[in-house]
Order: sequence, then structure tokens, then C-alpha cells
Amino acid sequence: MAKPRVALFITCLGDQFFPQVGECVVRILRRVGVEVTFNPAQTCCGQPAFNTGYRDEARAVASRVLDLFDDADYVIAPSGSCTSMVRVFYPELFAGDAKRLQKHAALRERFFEFSEFLVNVMKVEDVGAKFPHRVTYQDSCHLLRELGVEEEPRKLLRQVRGINLVEMQDYRLCCGFGGTFSVKYPEVSVAMGDDKLRAARESGAEYLVANDSGCLMHLAGLIHRQGLPLKTLHLAEVLASQ
Repeated sequence: MAKPRVALFITCLGDQFFPQVGECVVRILRRVGVEVTFNPAQTCCGQPAFNTGYRDEARAVASRVLDLFDDADYVIAPSGSCTSMVRVFYPELFAGDAKRLQKHAALRERFFEFSEFLVNVMKVEDVGAKFPHRVTYQDSCHLLRELGVEEEPRKLLRQVRGINLVEMQDYRLCCGFGGTFSVKYPEVSVAMGDDKLRAARESGAEYLVANDSGCLMHLAGLIHRQGLPLKTLHLAEVLASQ
């Protein structure tokens, strides 16, 4: 039986600041038996422009995304934010464009966030990881609220050898990043991040894990500035540990 052909859609933050996350995703996907490809012509999914009201600019880069992955069985992103942009918001972006909507419909069925692909498509929960540390998990808003992905990351973490997974109080609350929200409303964003870090510290966790690099970048900045004894990791980095 031929291996599923999976195209990696790397995020802008992953490309610029967290390249190790993409590398970890590739290692894990290969470990579970898929062929991984990467199209270097990819750019942004269009979400920053879309959220800021620049619909024409967002449409231009989103149109490019629709044309890049025709030869892949699946497209995987290590981000609930980008995945939800493609699956949930592209129809709004291309409303009235029948050709693009048809193209989107074909891509939408094949576009998955990393953890939901492993658990729901590949039917894998144990990827052979080992991480003997106390960990708490941060639900990113788009992943949780737009895609409904809540248990999948936890199923993967529970199968990691040696891990001690603990839940934060009010774990569904936003971390405060929100993409361009953090730029427009920095005081609110920082206050929300402080609340999240307070909950993480009260859990006694050594590591704060999330599926979106935006959340991790925001929280890691607050941790650094405050000198807190807490580290951040993407889920893929934990799952790649052996």
C-alpha cells in the first residue's frame, strides 16, 4: 500500500522564528508512515491581512495557497490558526467567486491541523515519544473554538512516556495574543497573558505546551521579561522527543 502523500504547510511564524517546529513535524509524520513533501513556493495563508481588514491583499495570498497542493493527499499545518483560516474563513474571503470556492472545497477536505491529522486521520496516539517532565497544555483559540480540536492534543500527550500532564484552571481562556490584536491592544493582551501564566504556574508545570507558535511567542516573551521558571514548547517538539 502506498504511503499517504502529505504536504507540510509551514506558518509564517514557523518559517521566521520556529523552524525547529516544522522539522519536528516532518520527523513525526515520517515516523508514523507518511511521505512528506514541502512546496517552497508557499507563503502566508492570508490571516493577518484578513483580520486587519485588508481583504484584497488577503485574497491575493490565499489564492496562491489554493493552487499549491493539488498533488498532495493531505496538507498539514502545525497551527490551528492557519488551519482555521483555510478551512473556516476562506469561503467568506472568496464569497461570489465560484471557481475559487470550488477550489477551496477540494482543499478543505484535505487540510488538517497536525494533532487532528495524527489522531483522527492516521488513527495514531502513541508516536513513540519520551518526555519525563510536568507539562500543561494551552488551547489556542482558533484550534479550540473554530476547529473543535480539544482532546486530540491531549490524547497524544497522554501517550508520551514519562510525562506528567496537568490541566490549568480555566484552560479554555485565551492567552491574549490574537495575532494583530496584541499589536492593537497591547495592554489587554499582556494582562490576558499574565492570567494565563499565573494559571500555568499554579499547575506546577515545568513546560507550557501549545499547538500554535503565536501563543508560544507571546507567552515566551512574557516569561522572559518576568524571569519566570517556565518553558514553552510546541506540541510537535514534545512528540519528537525520544
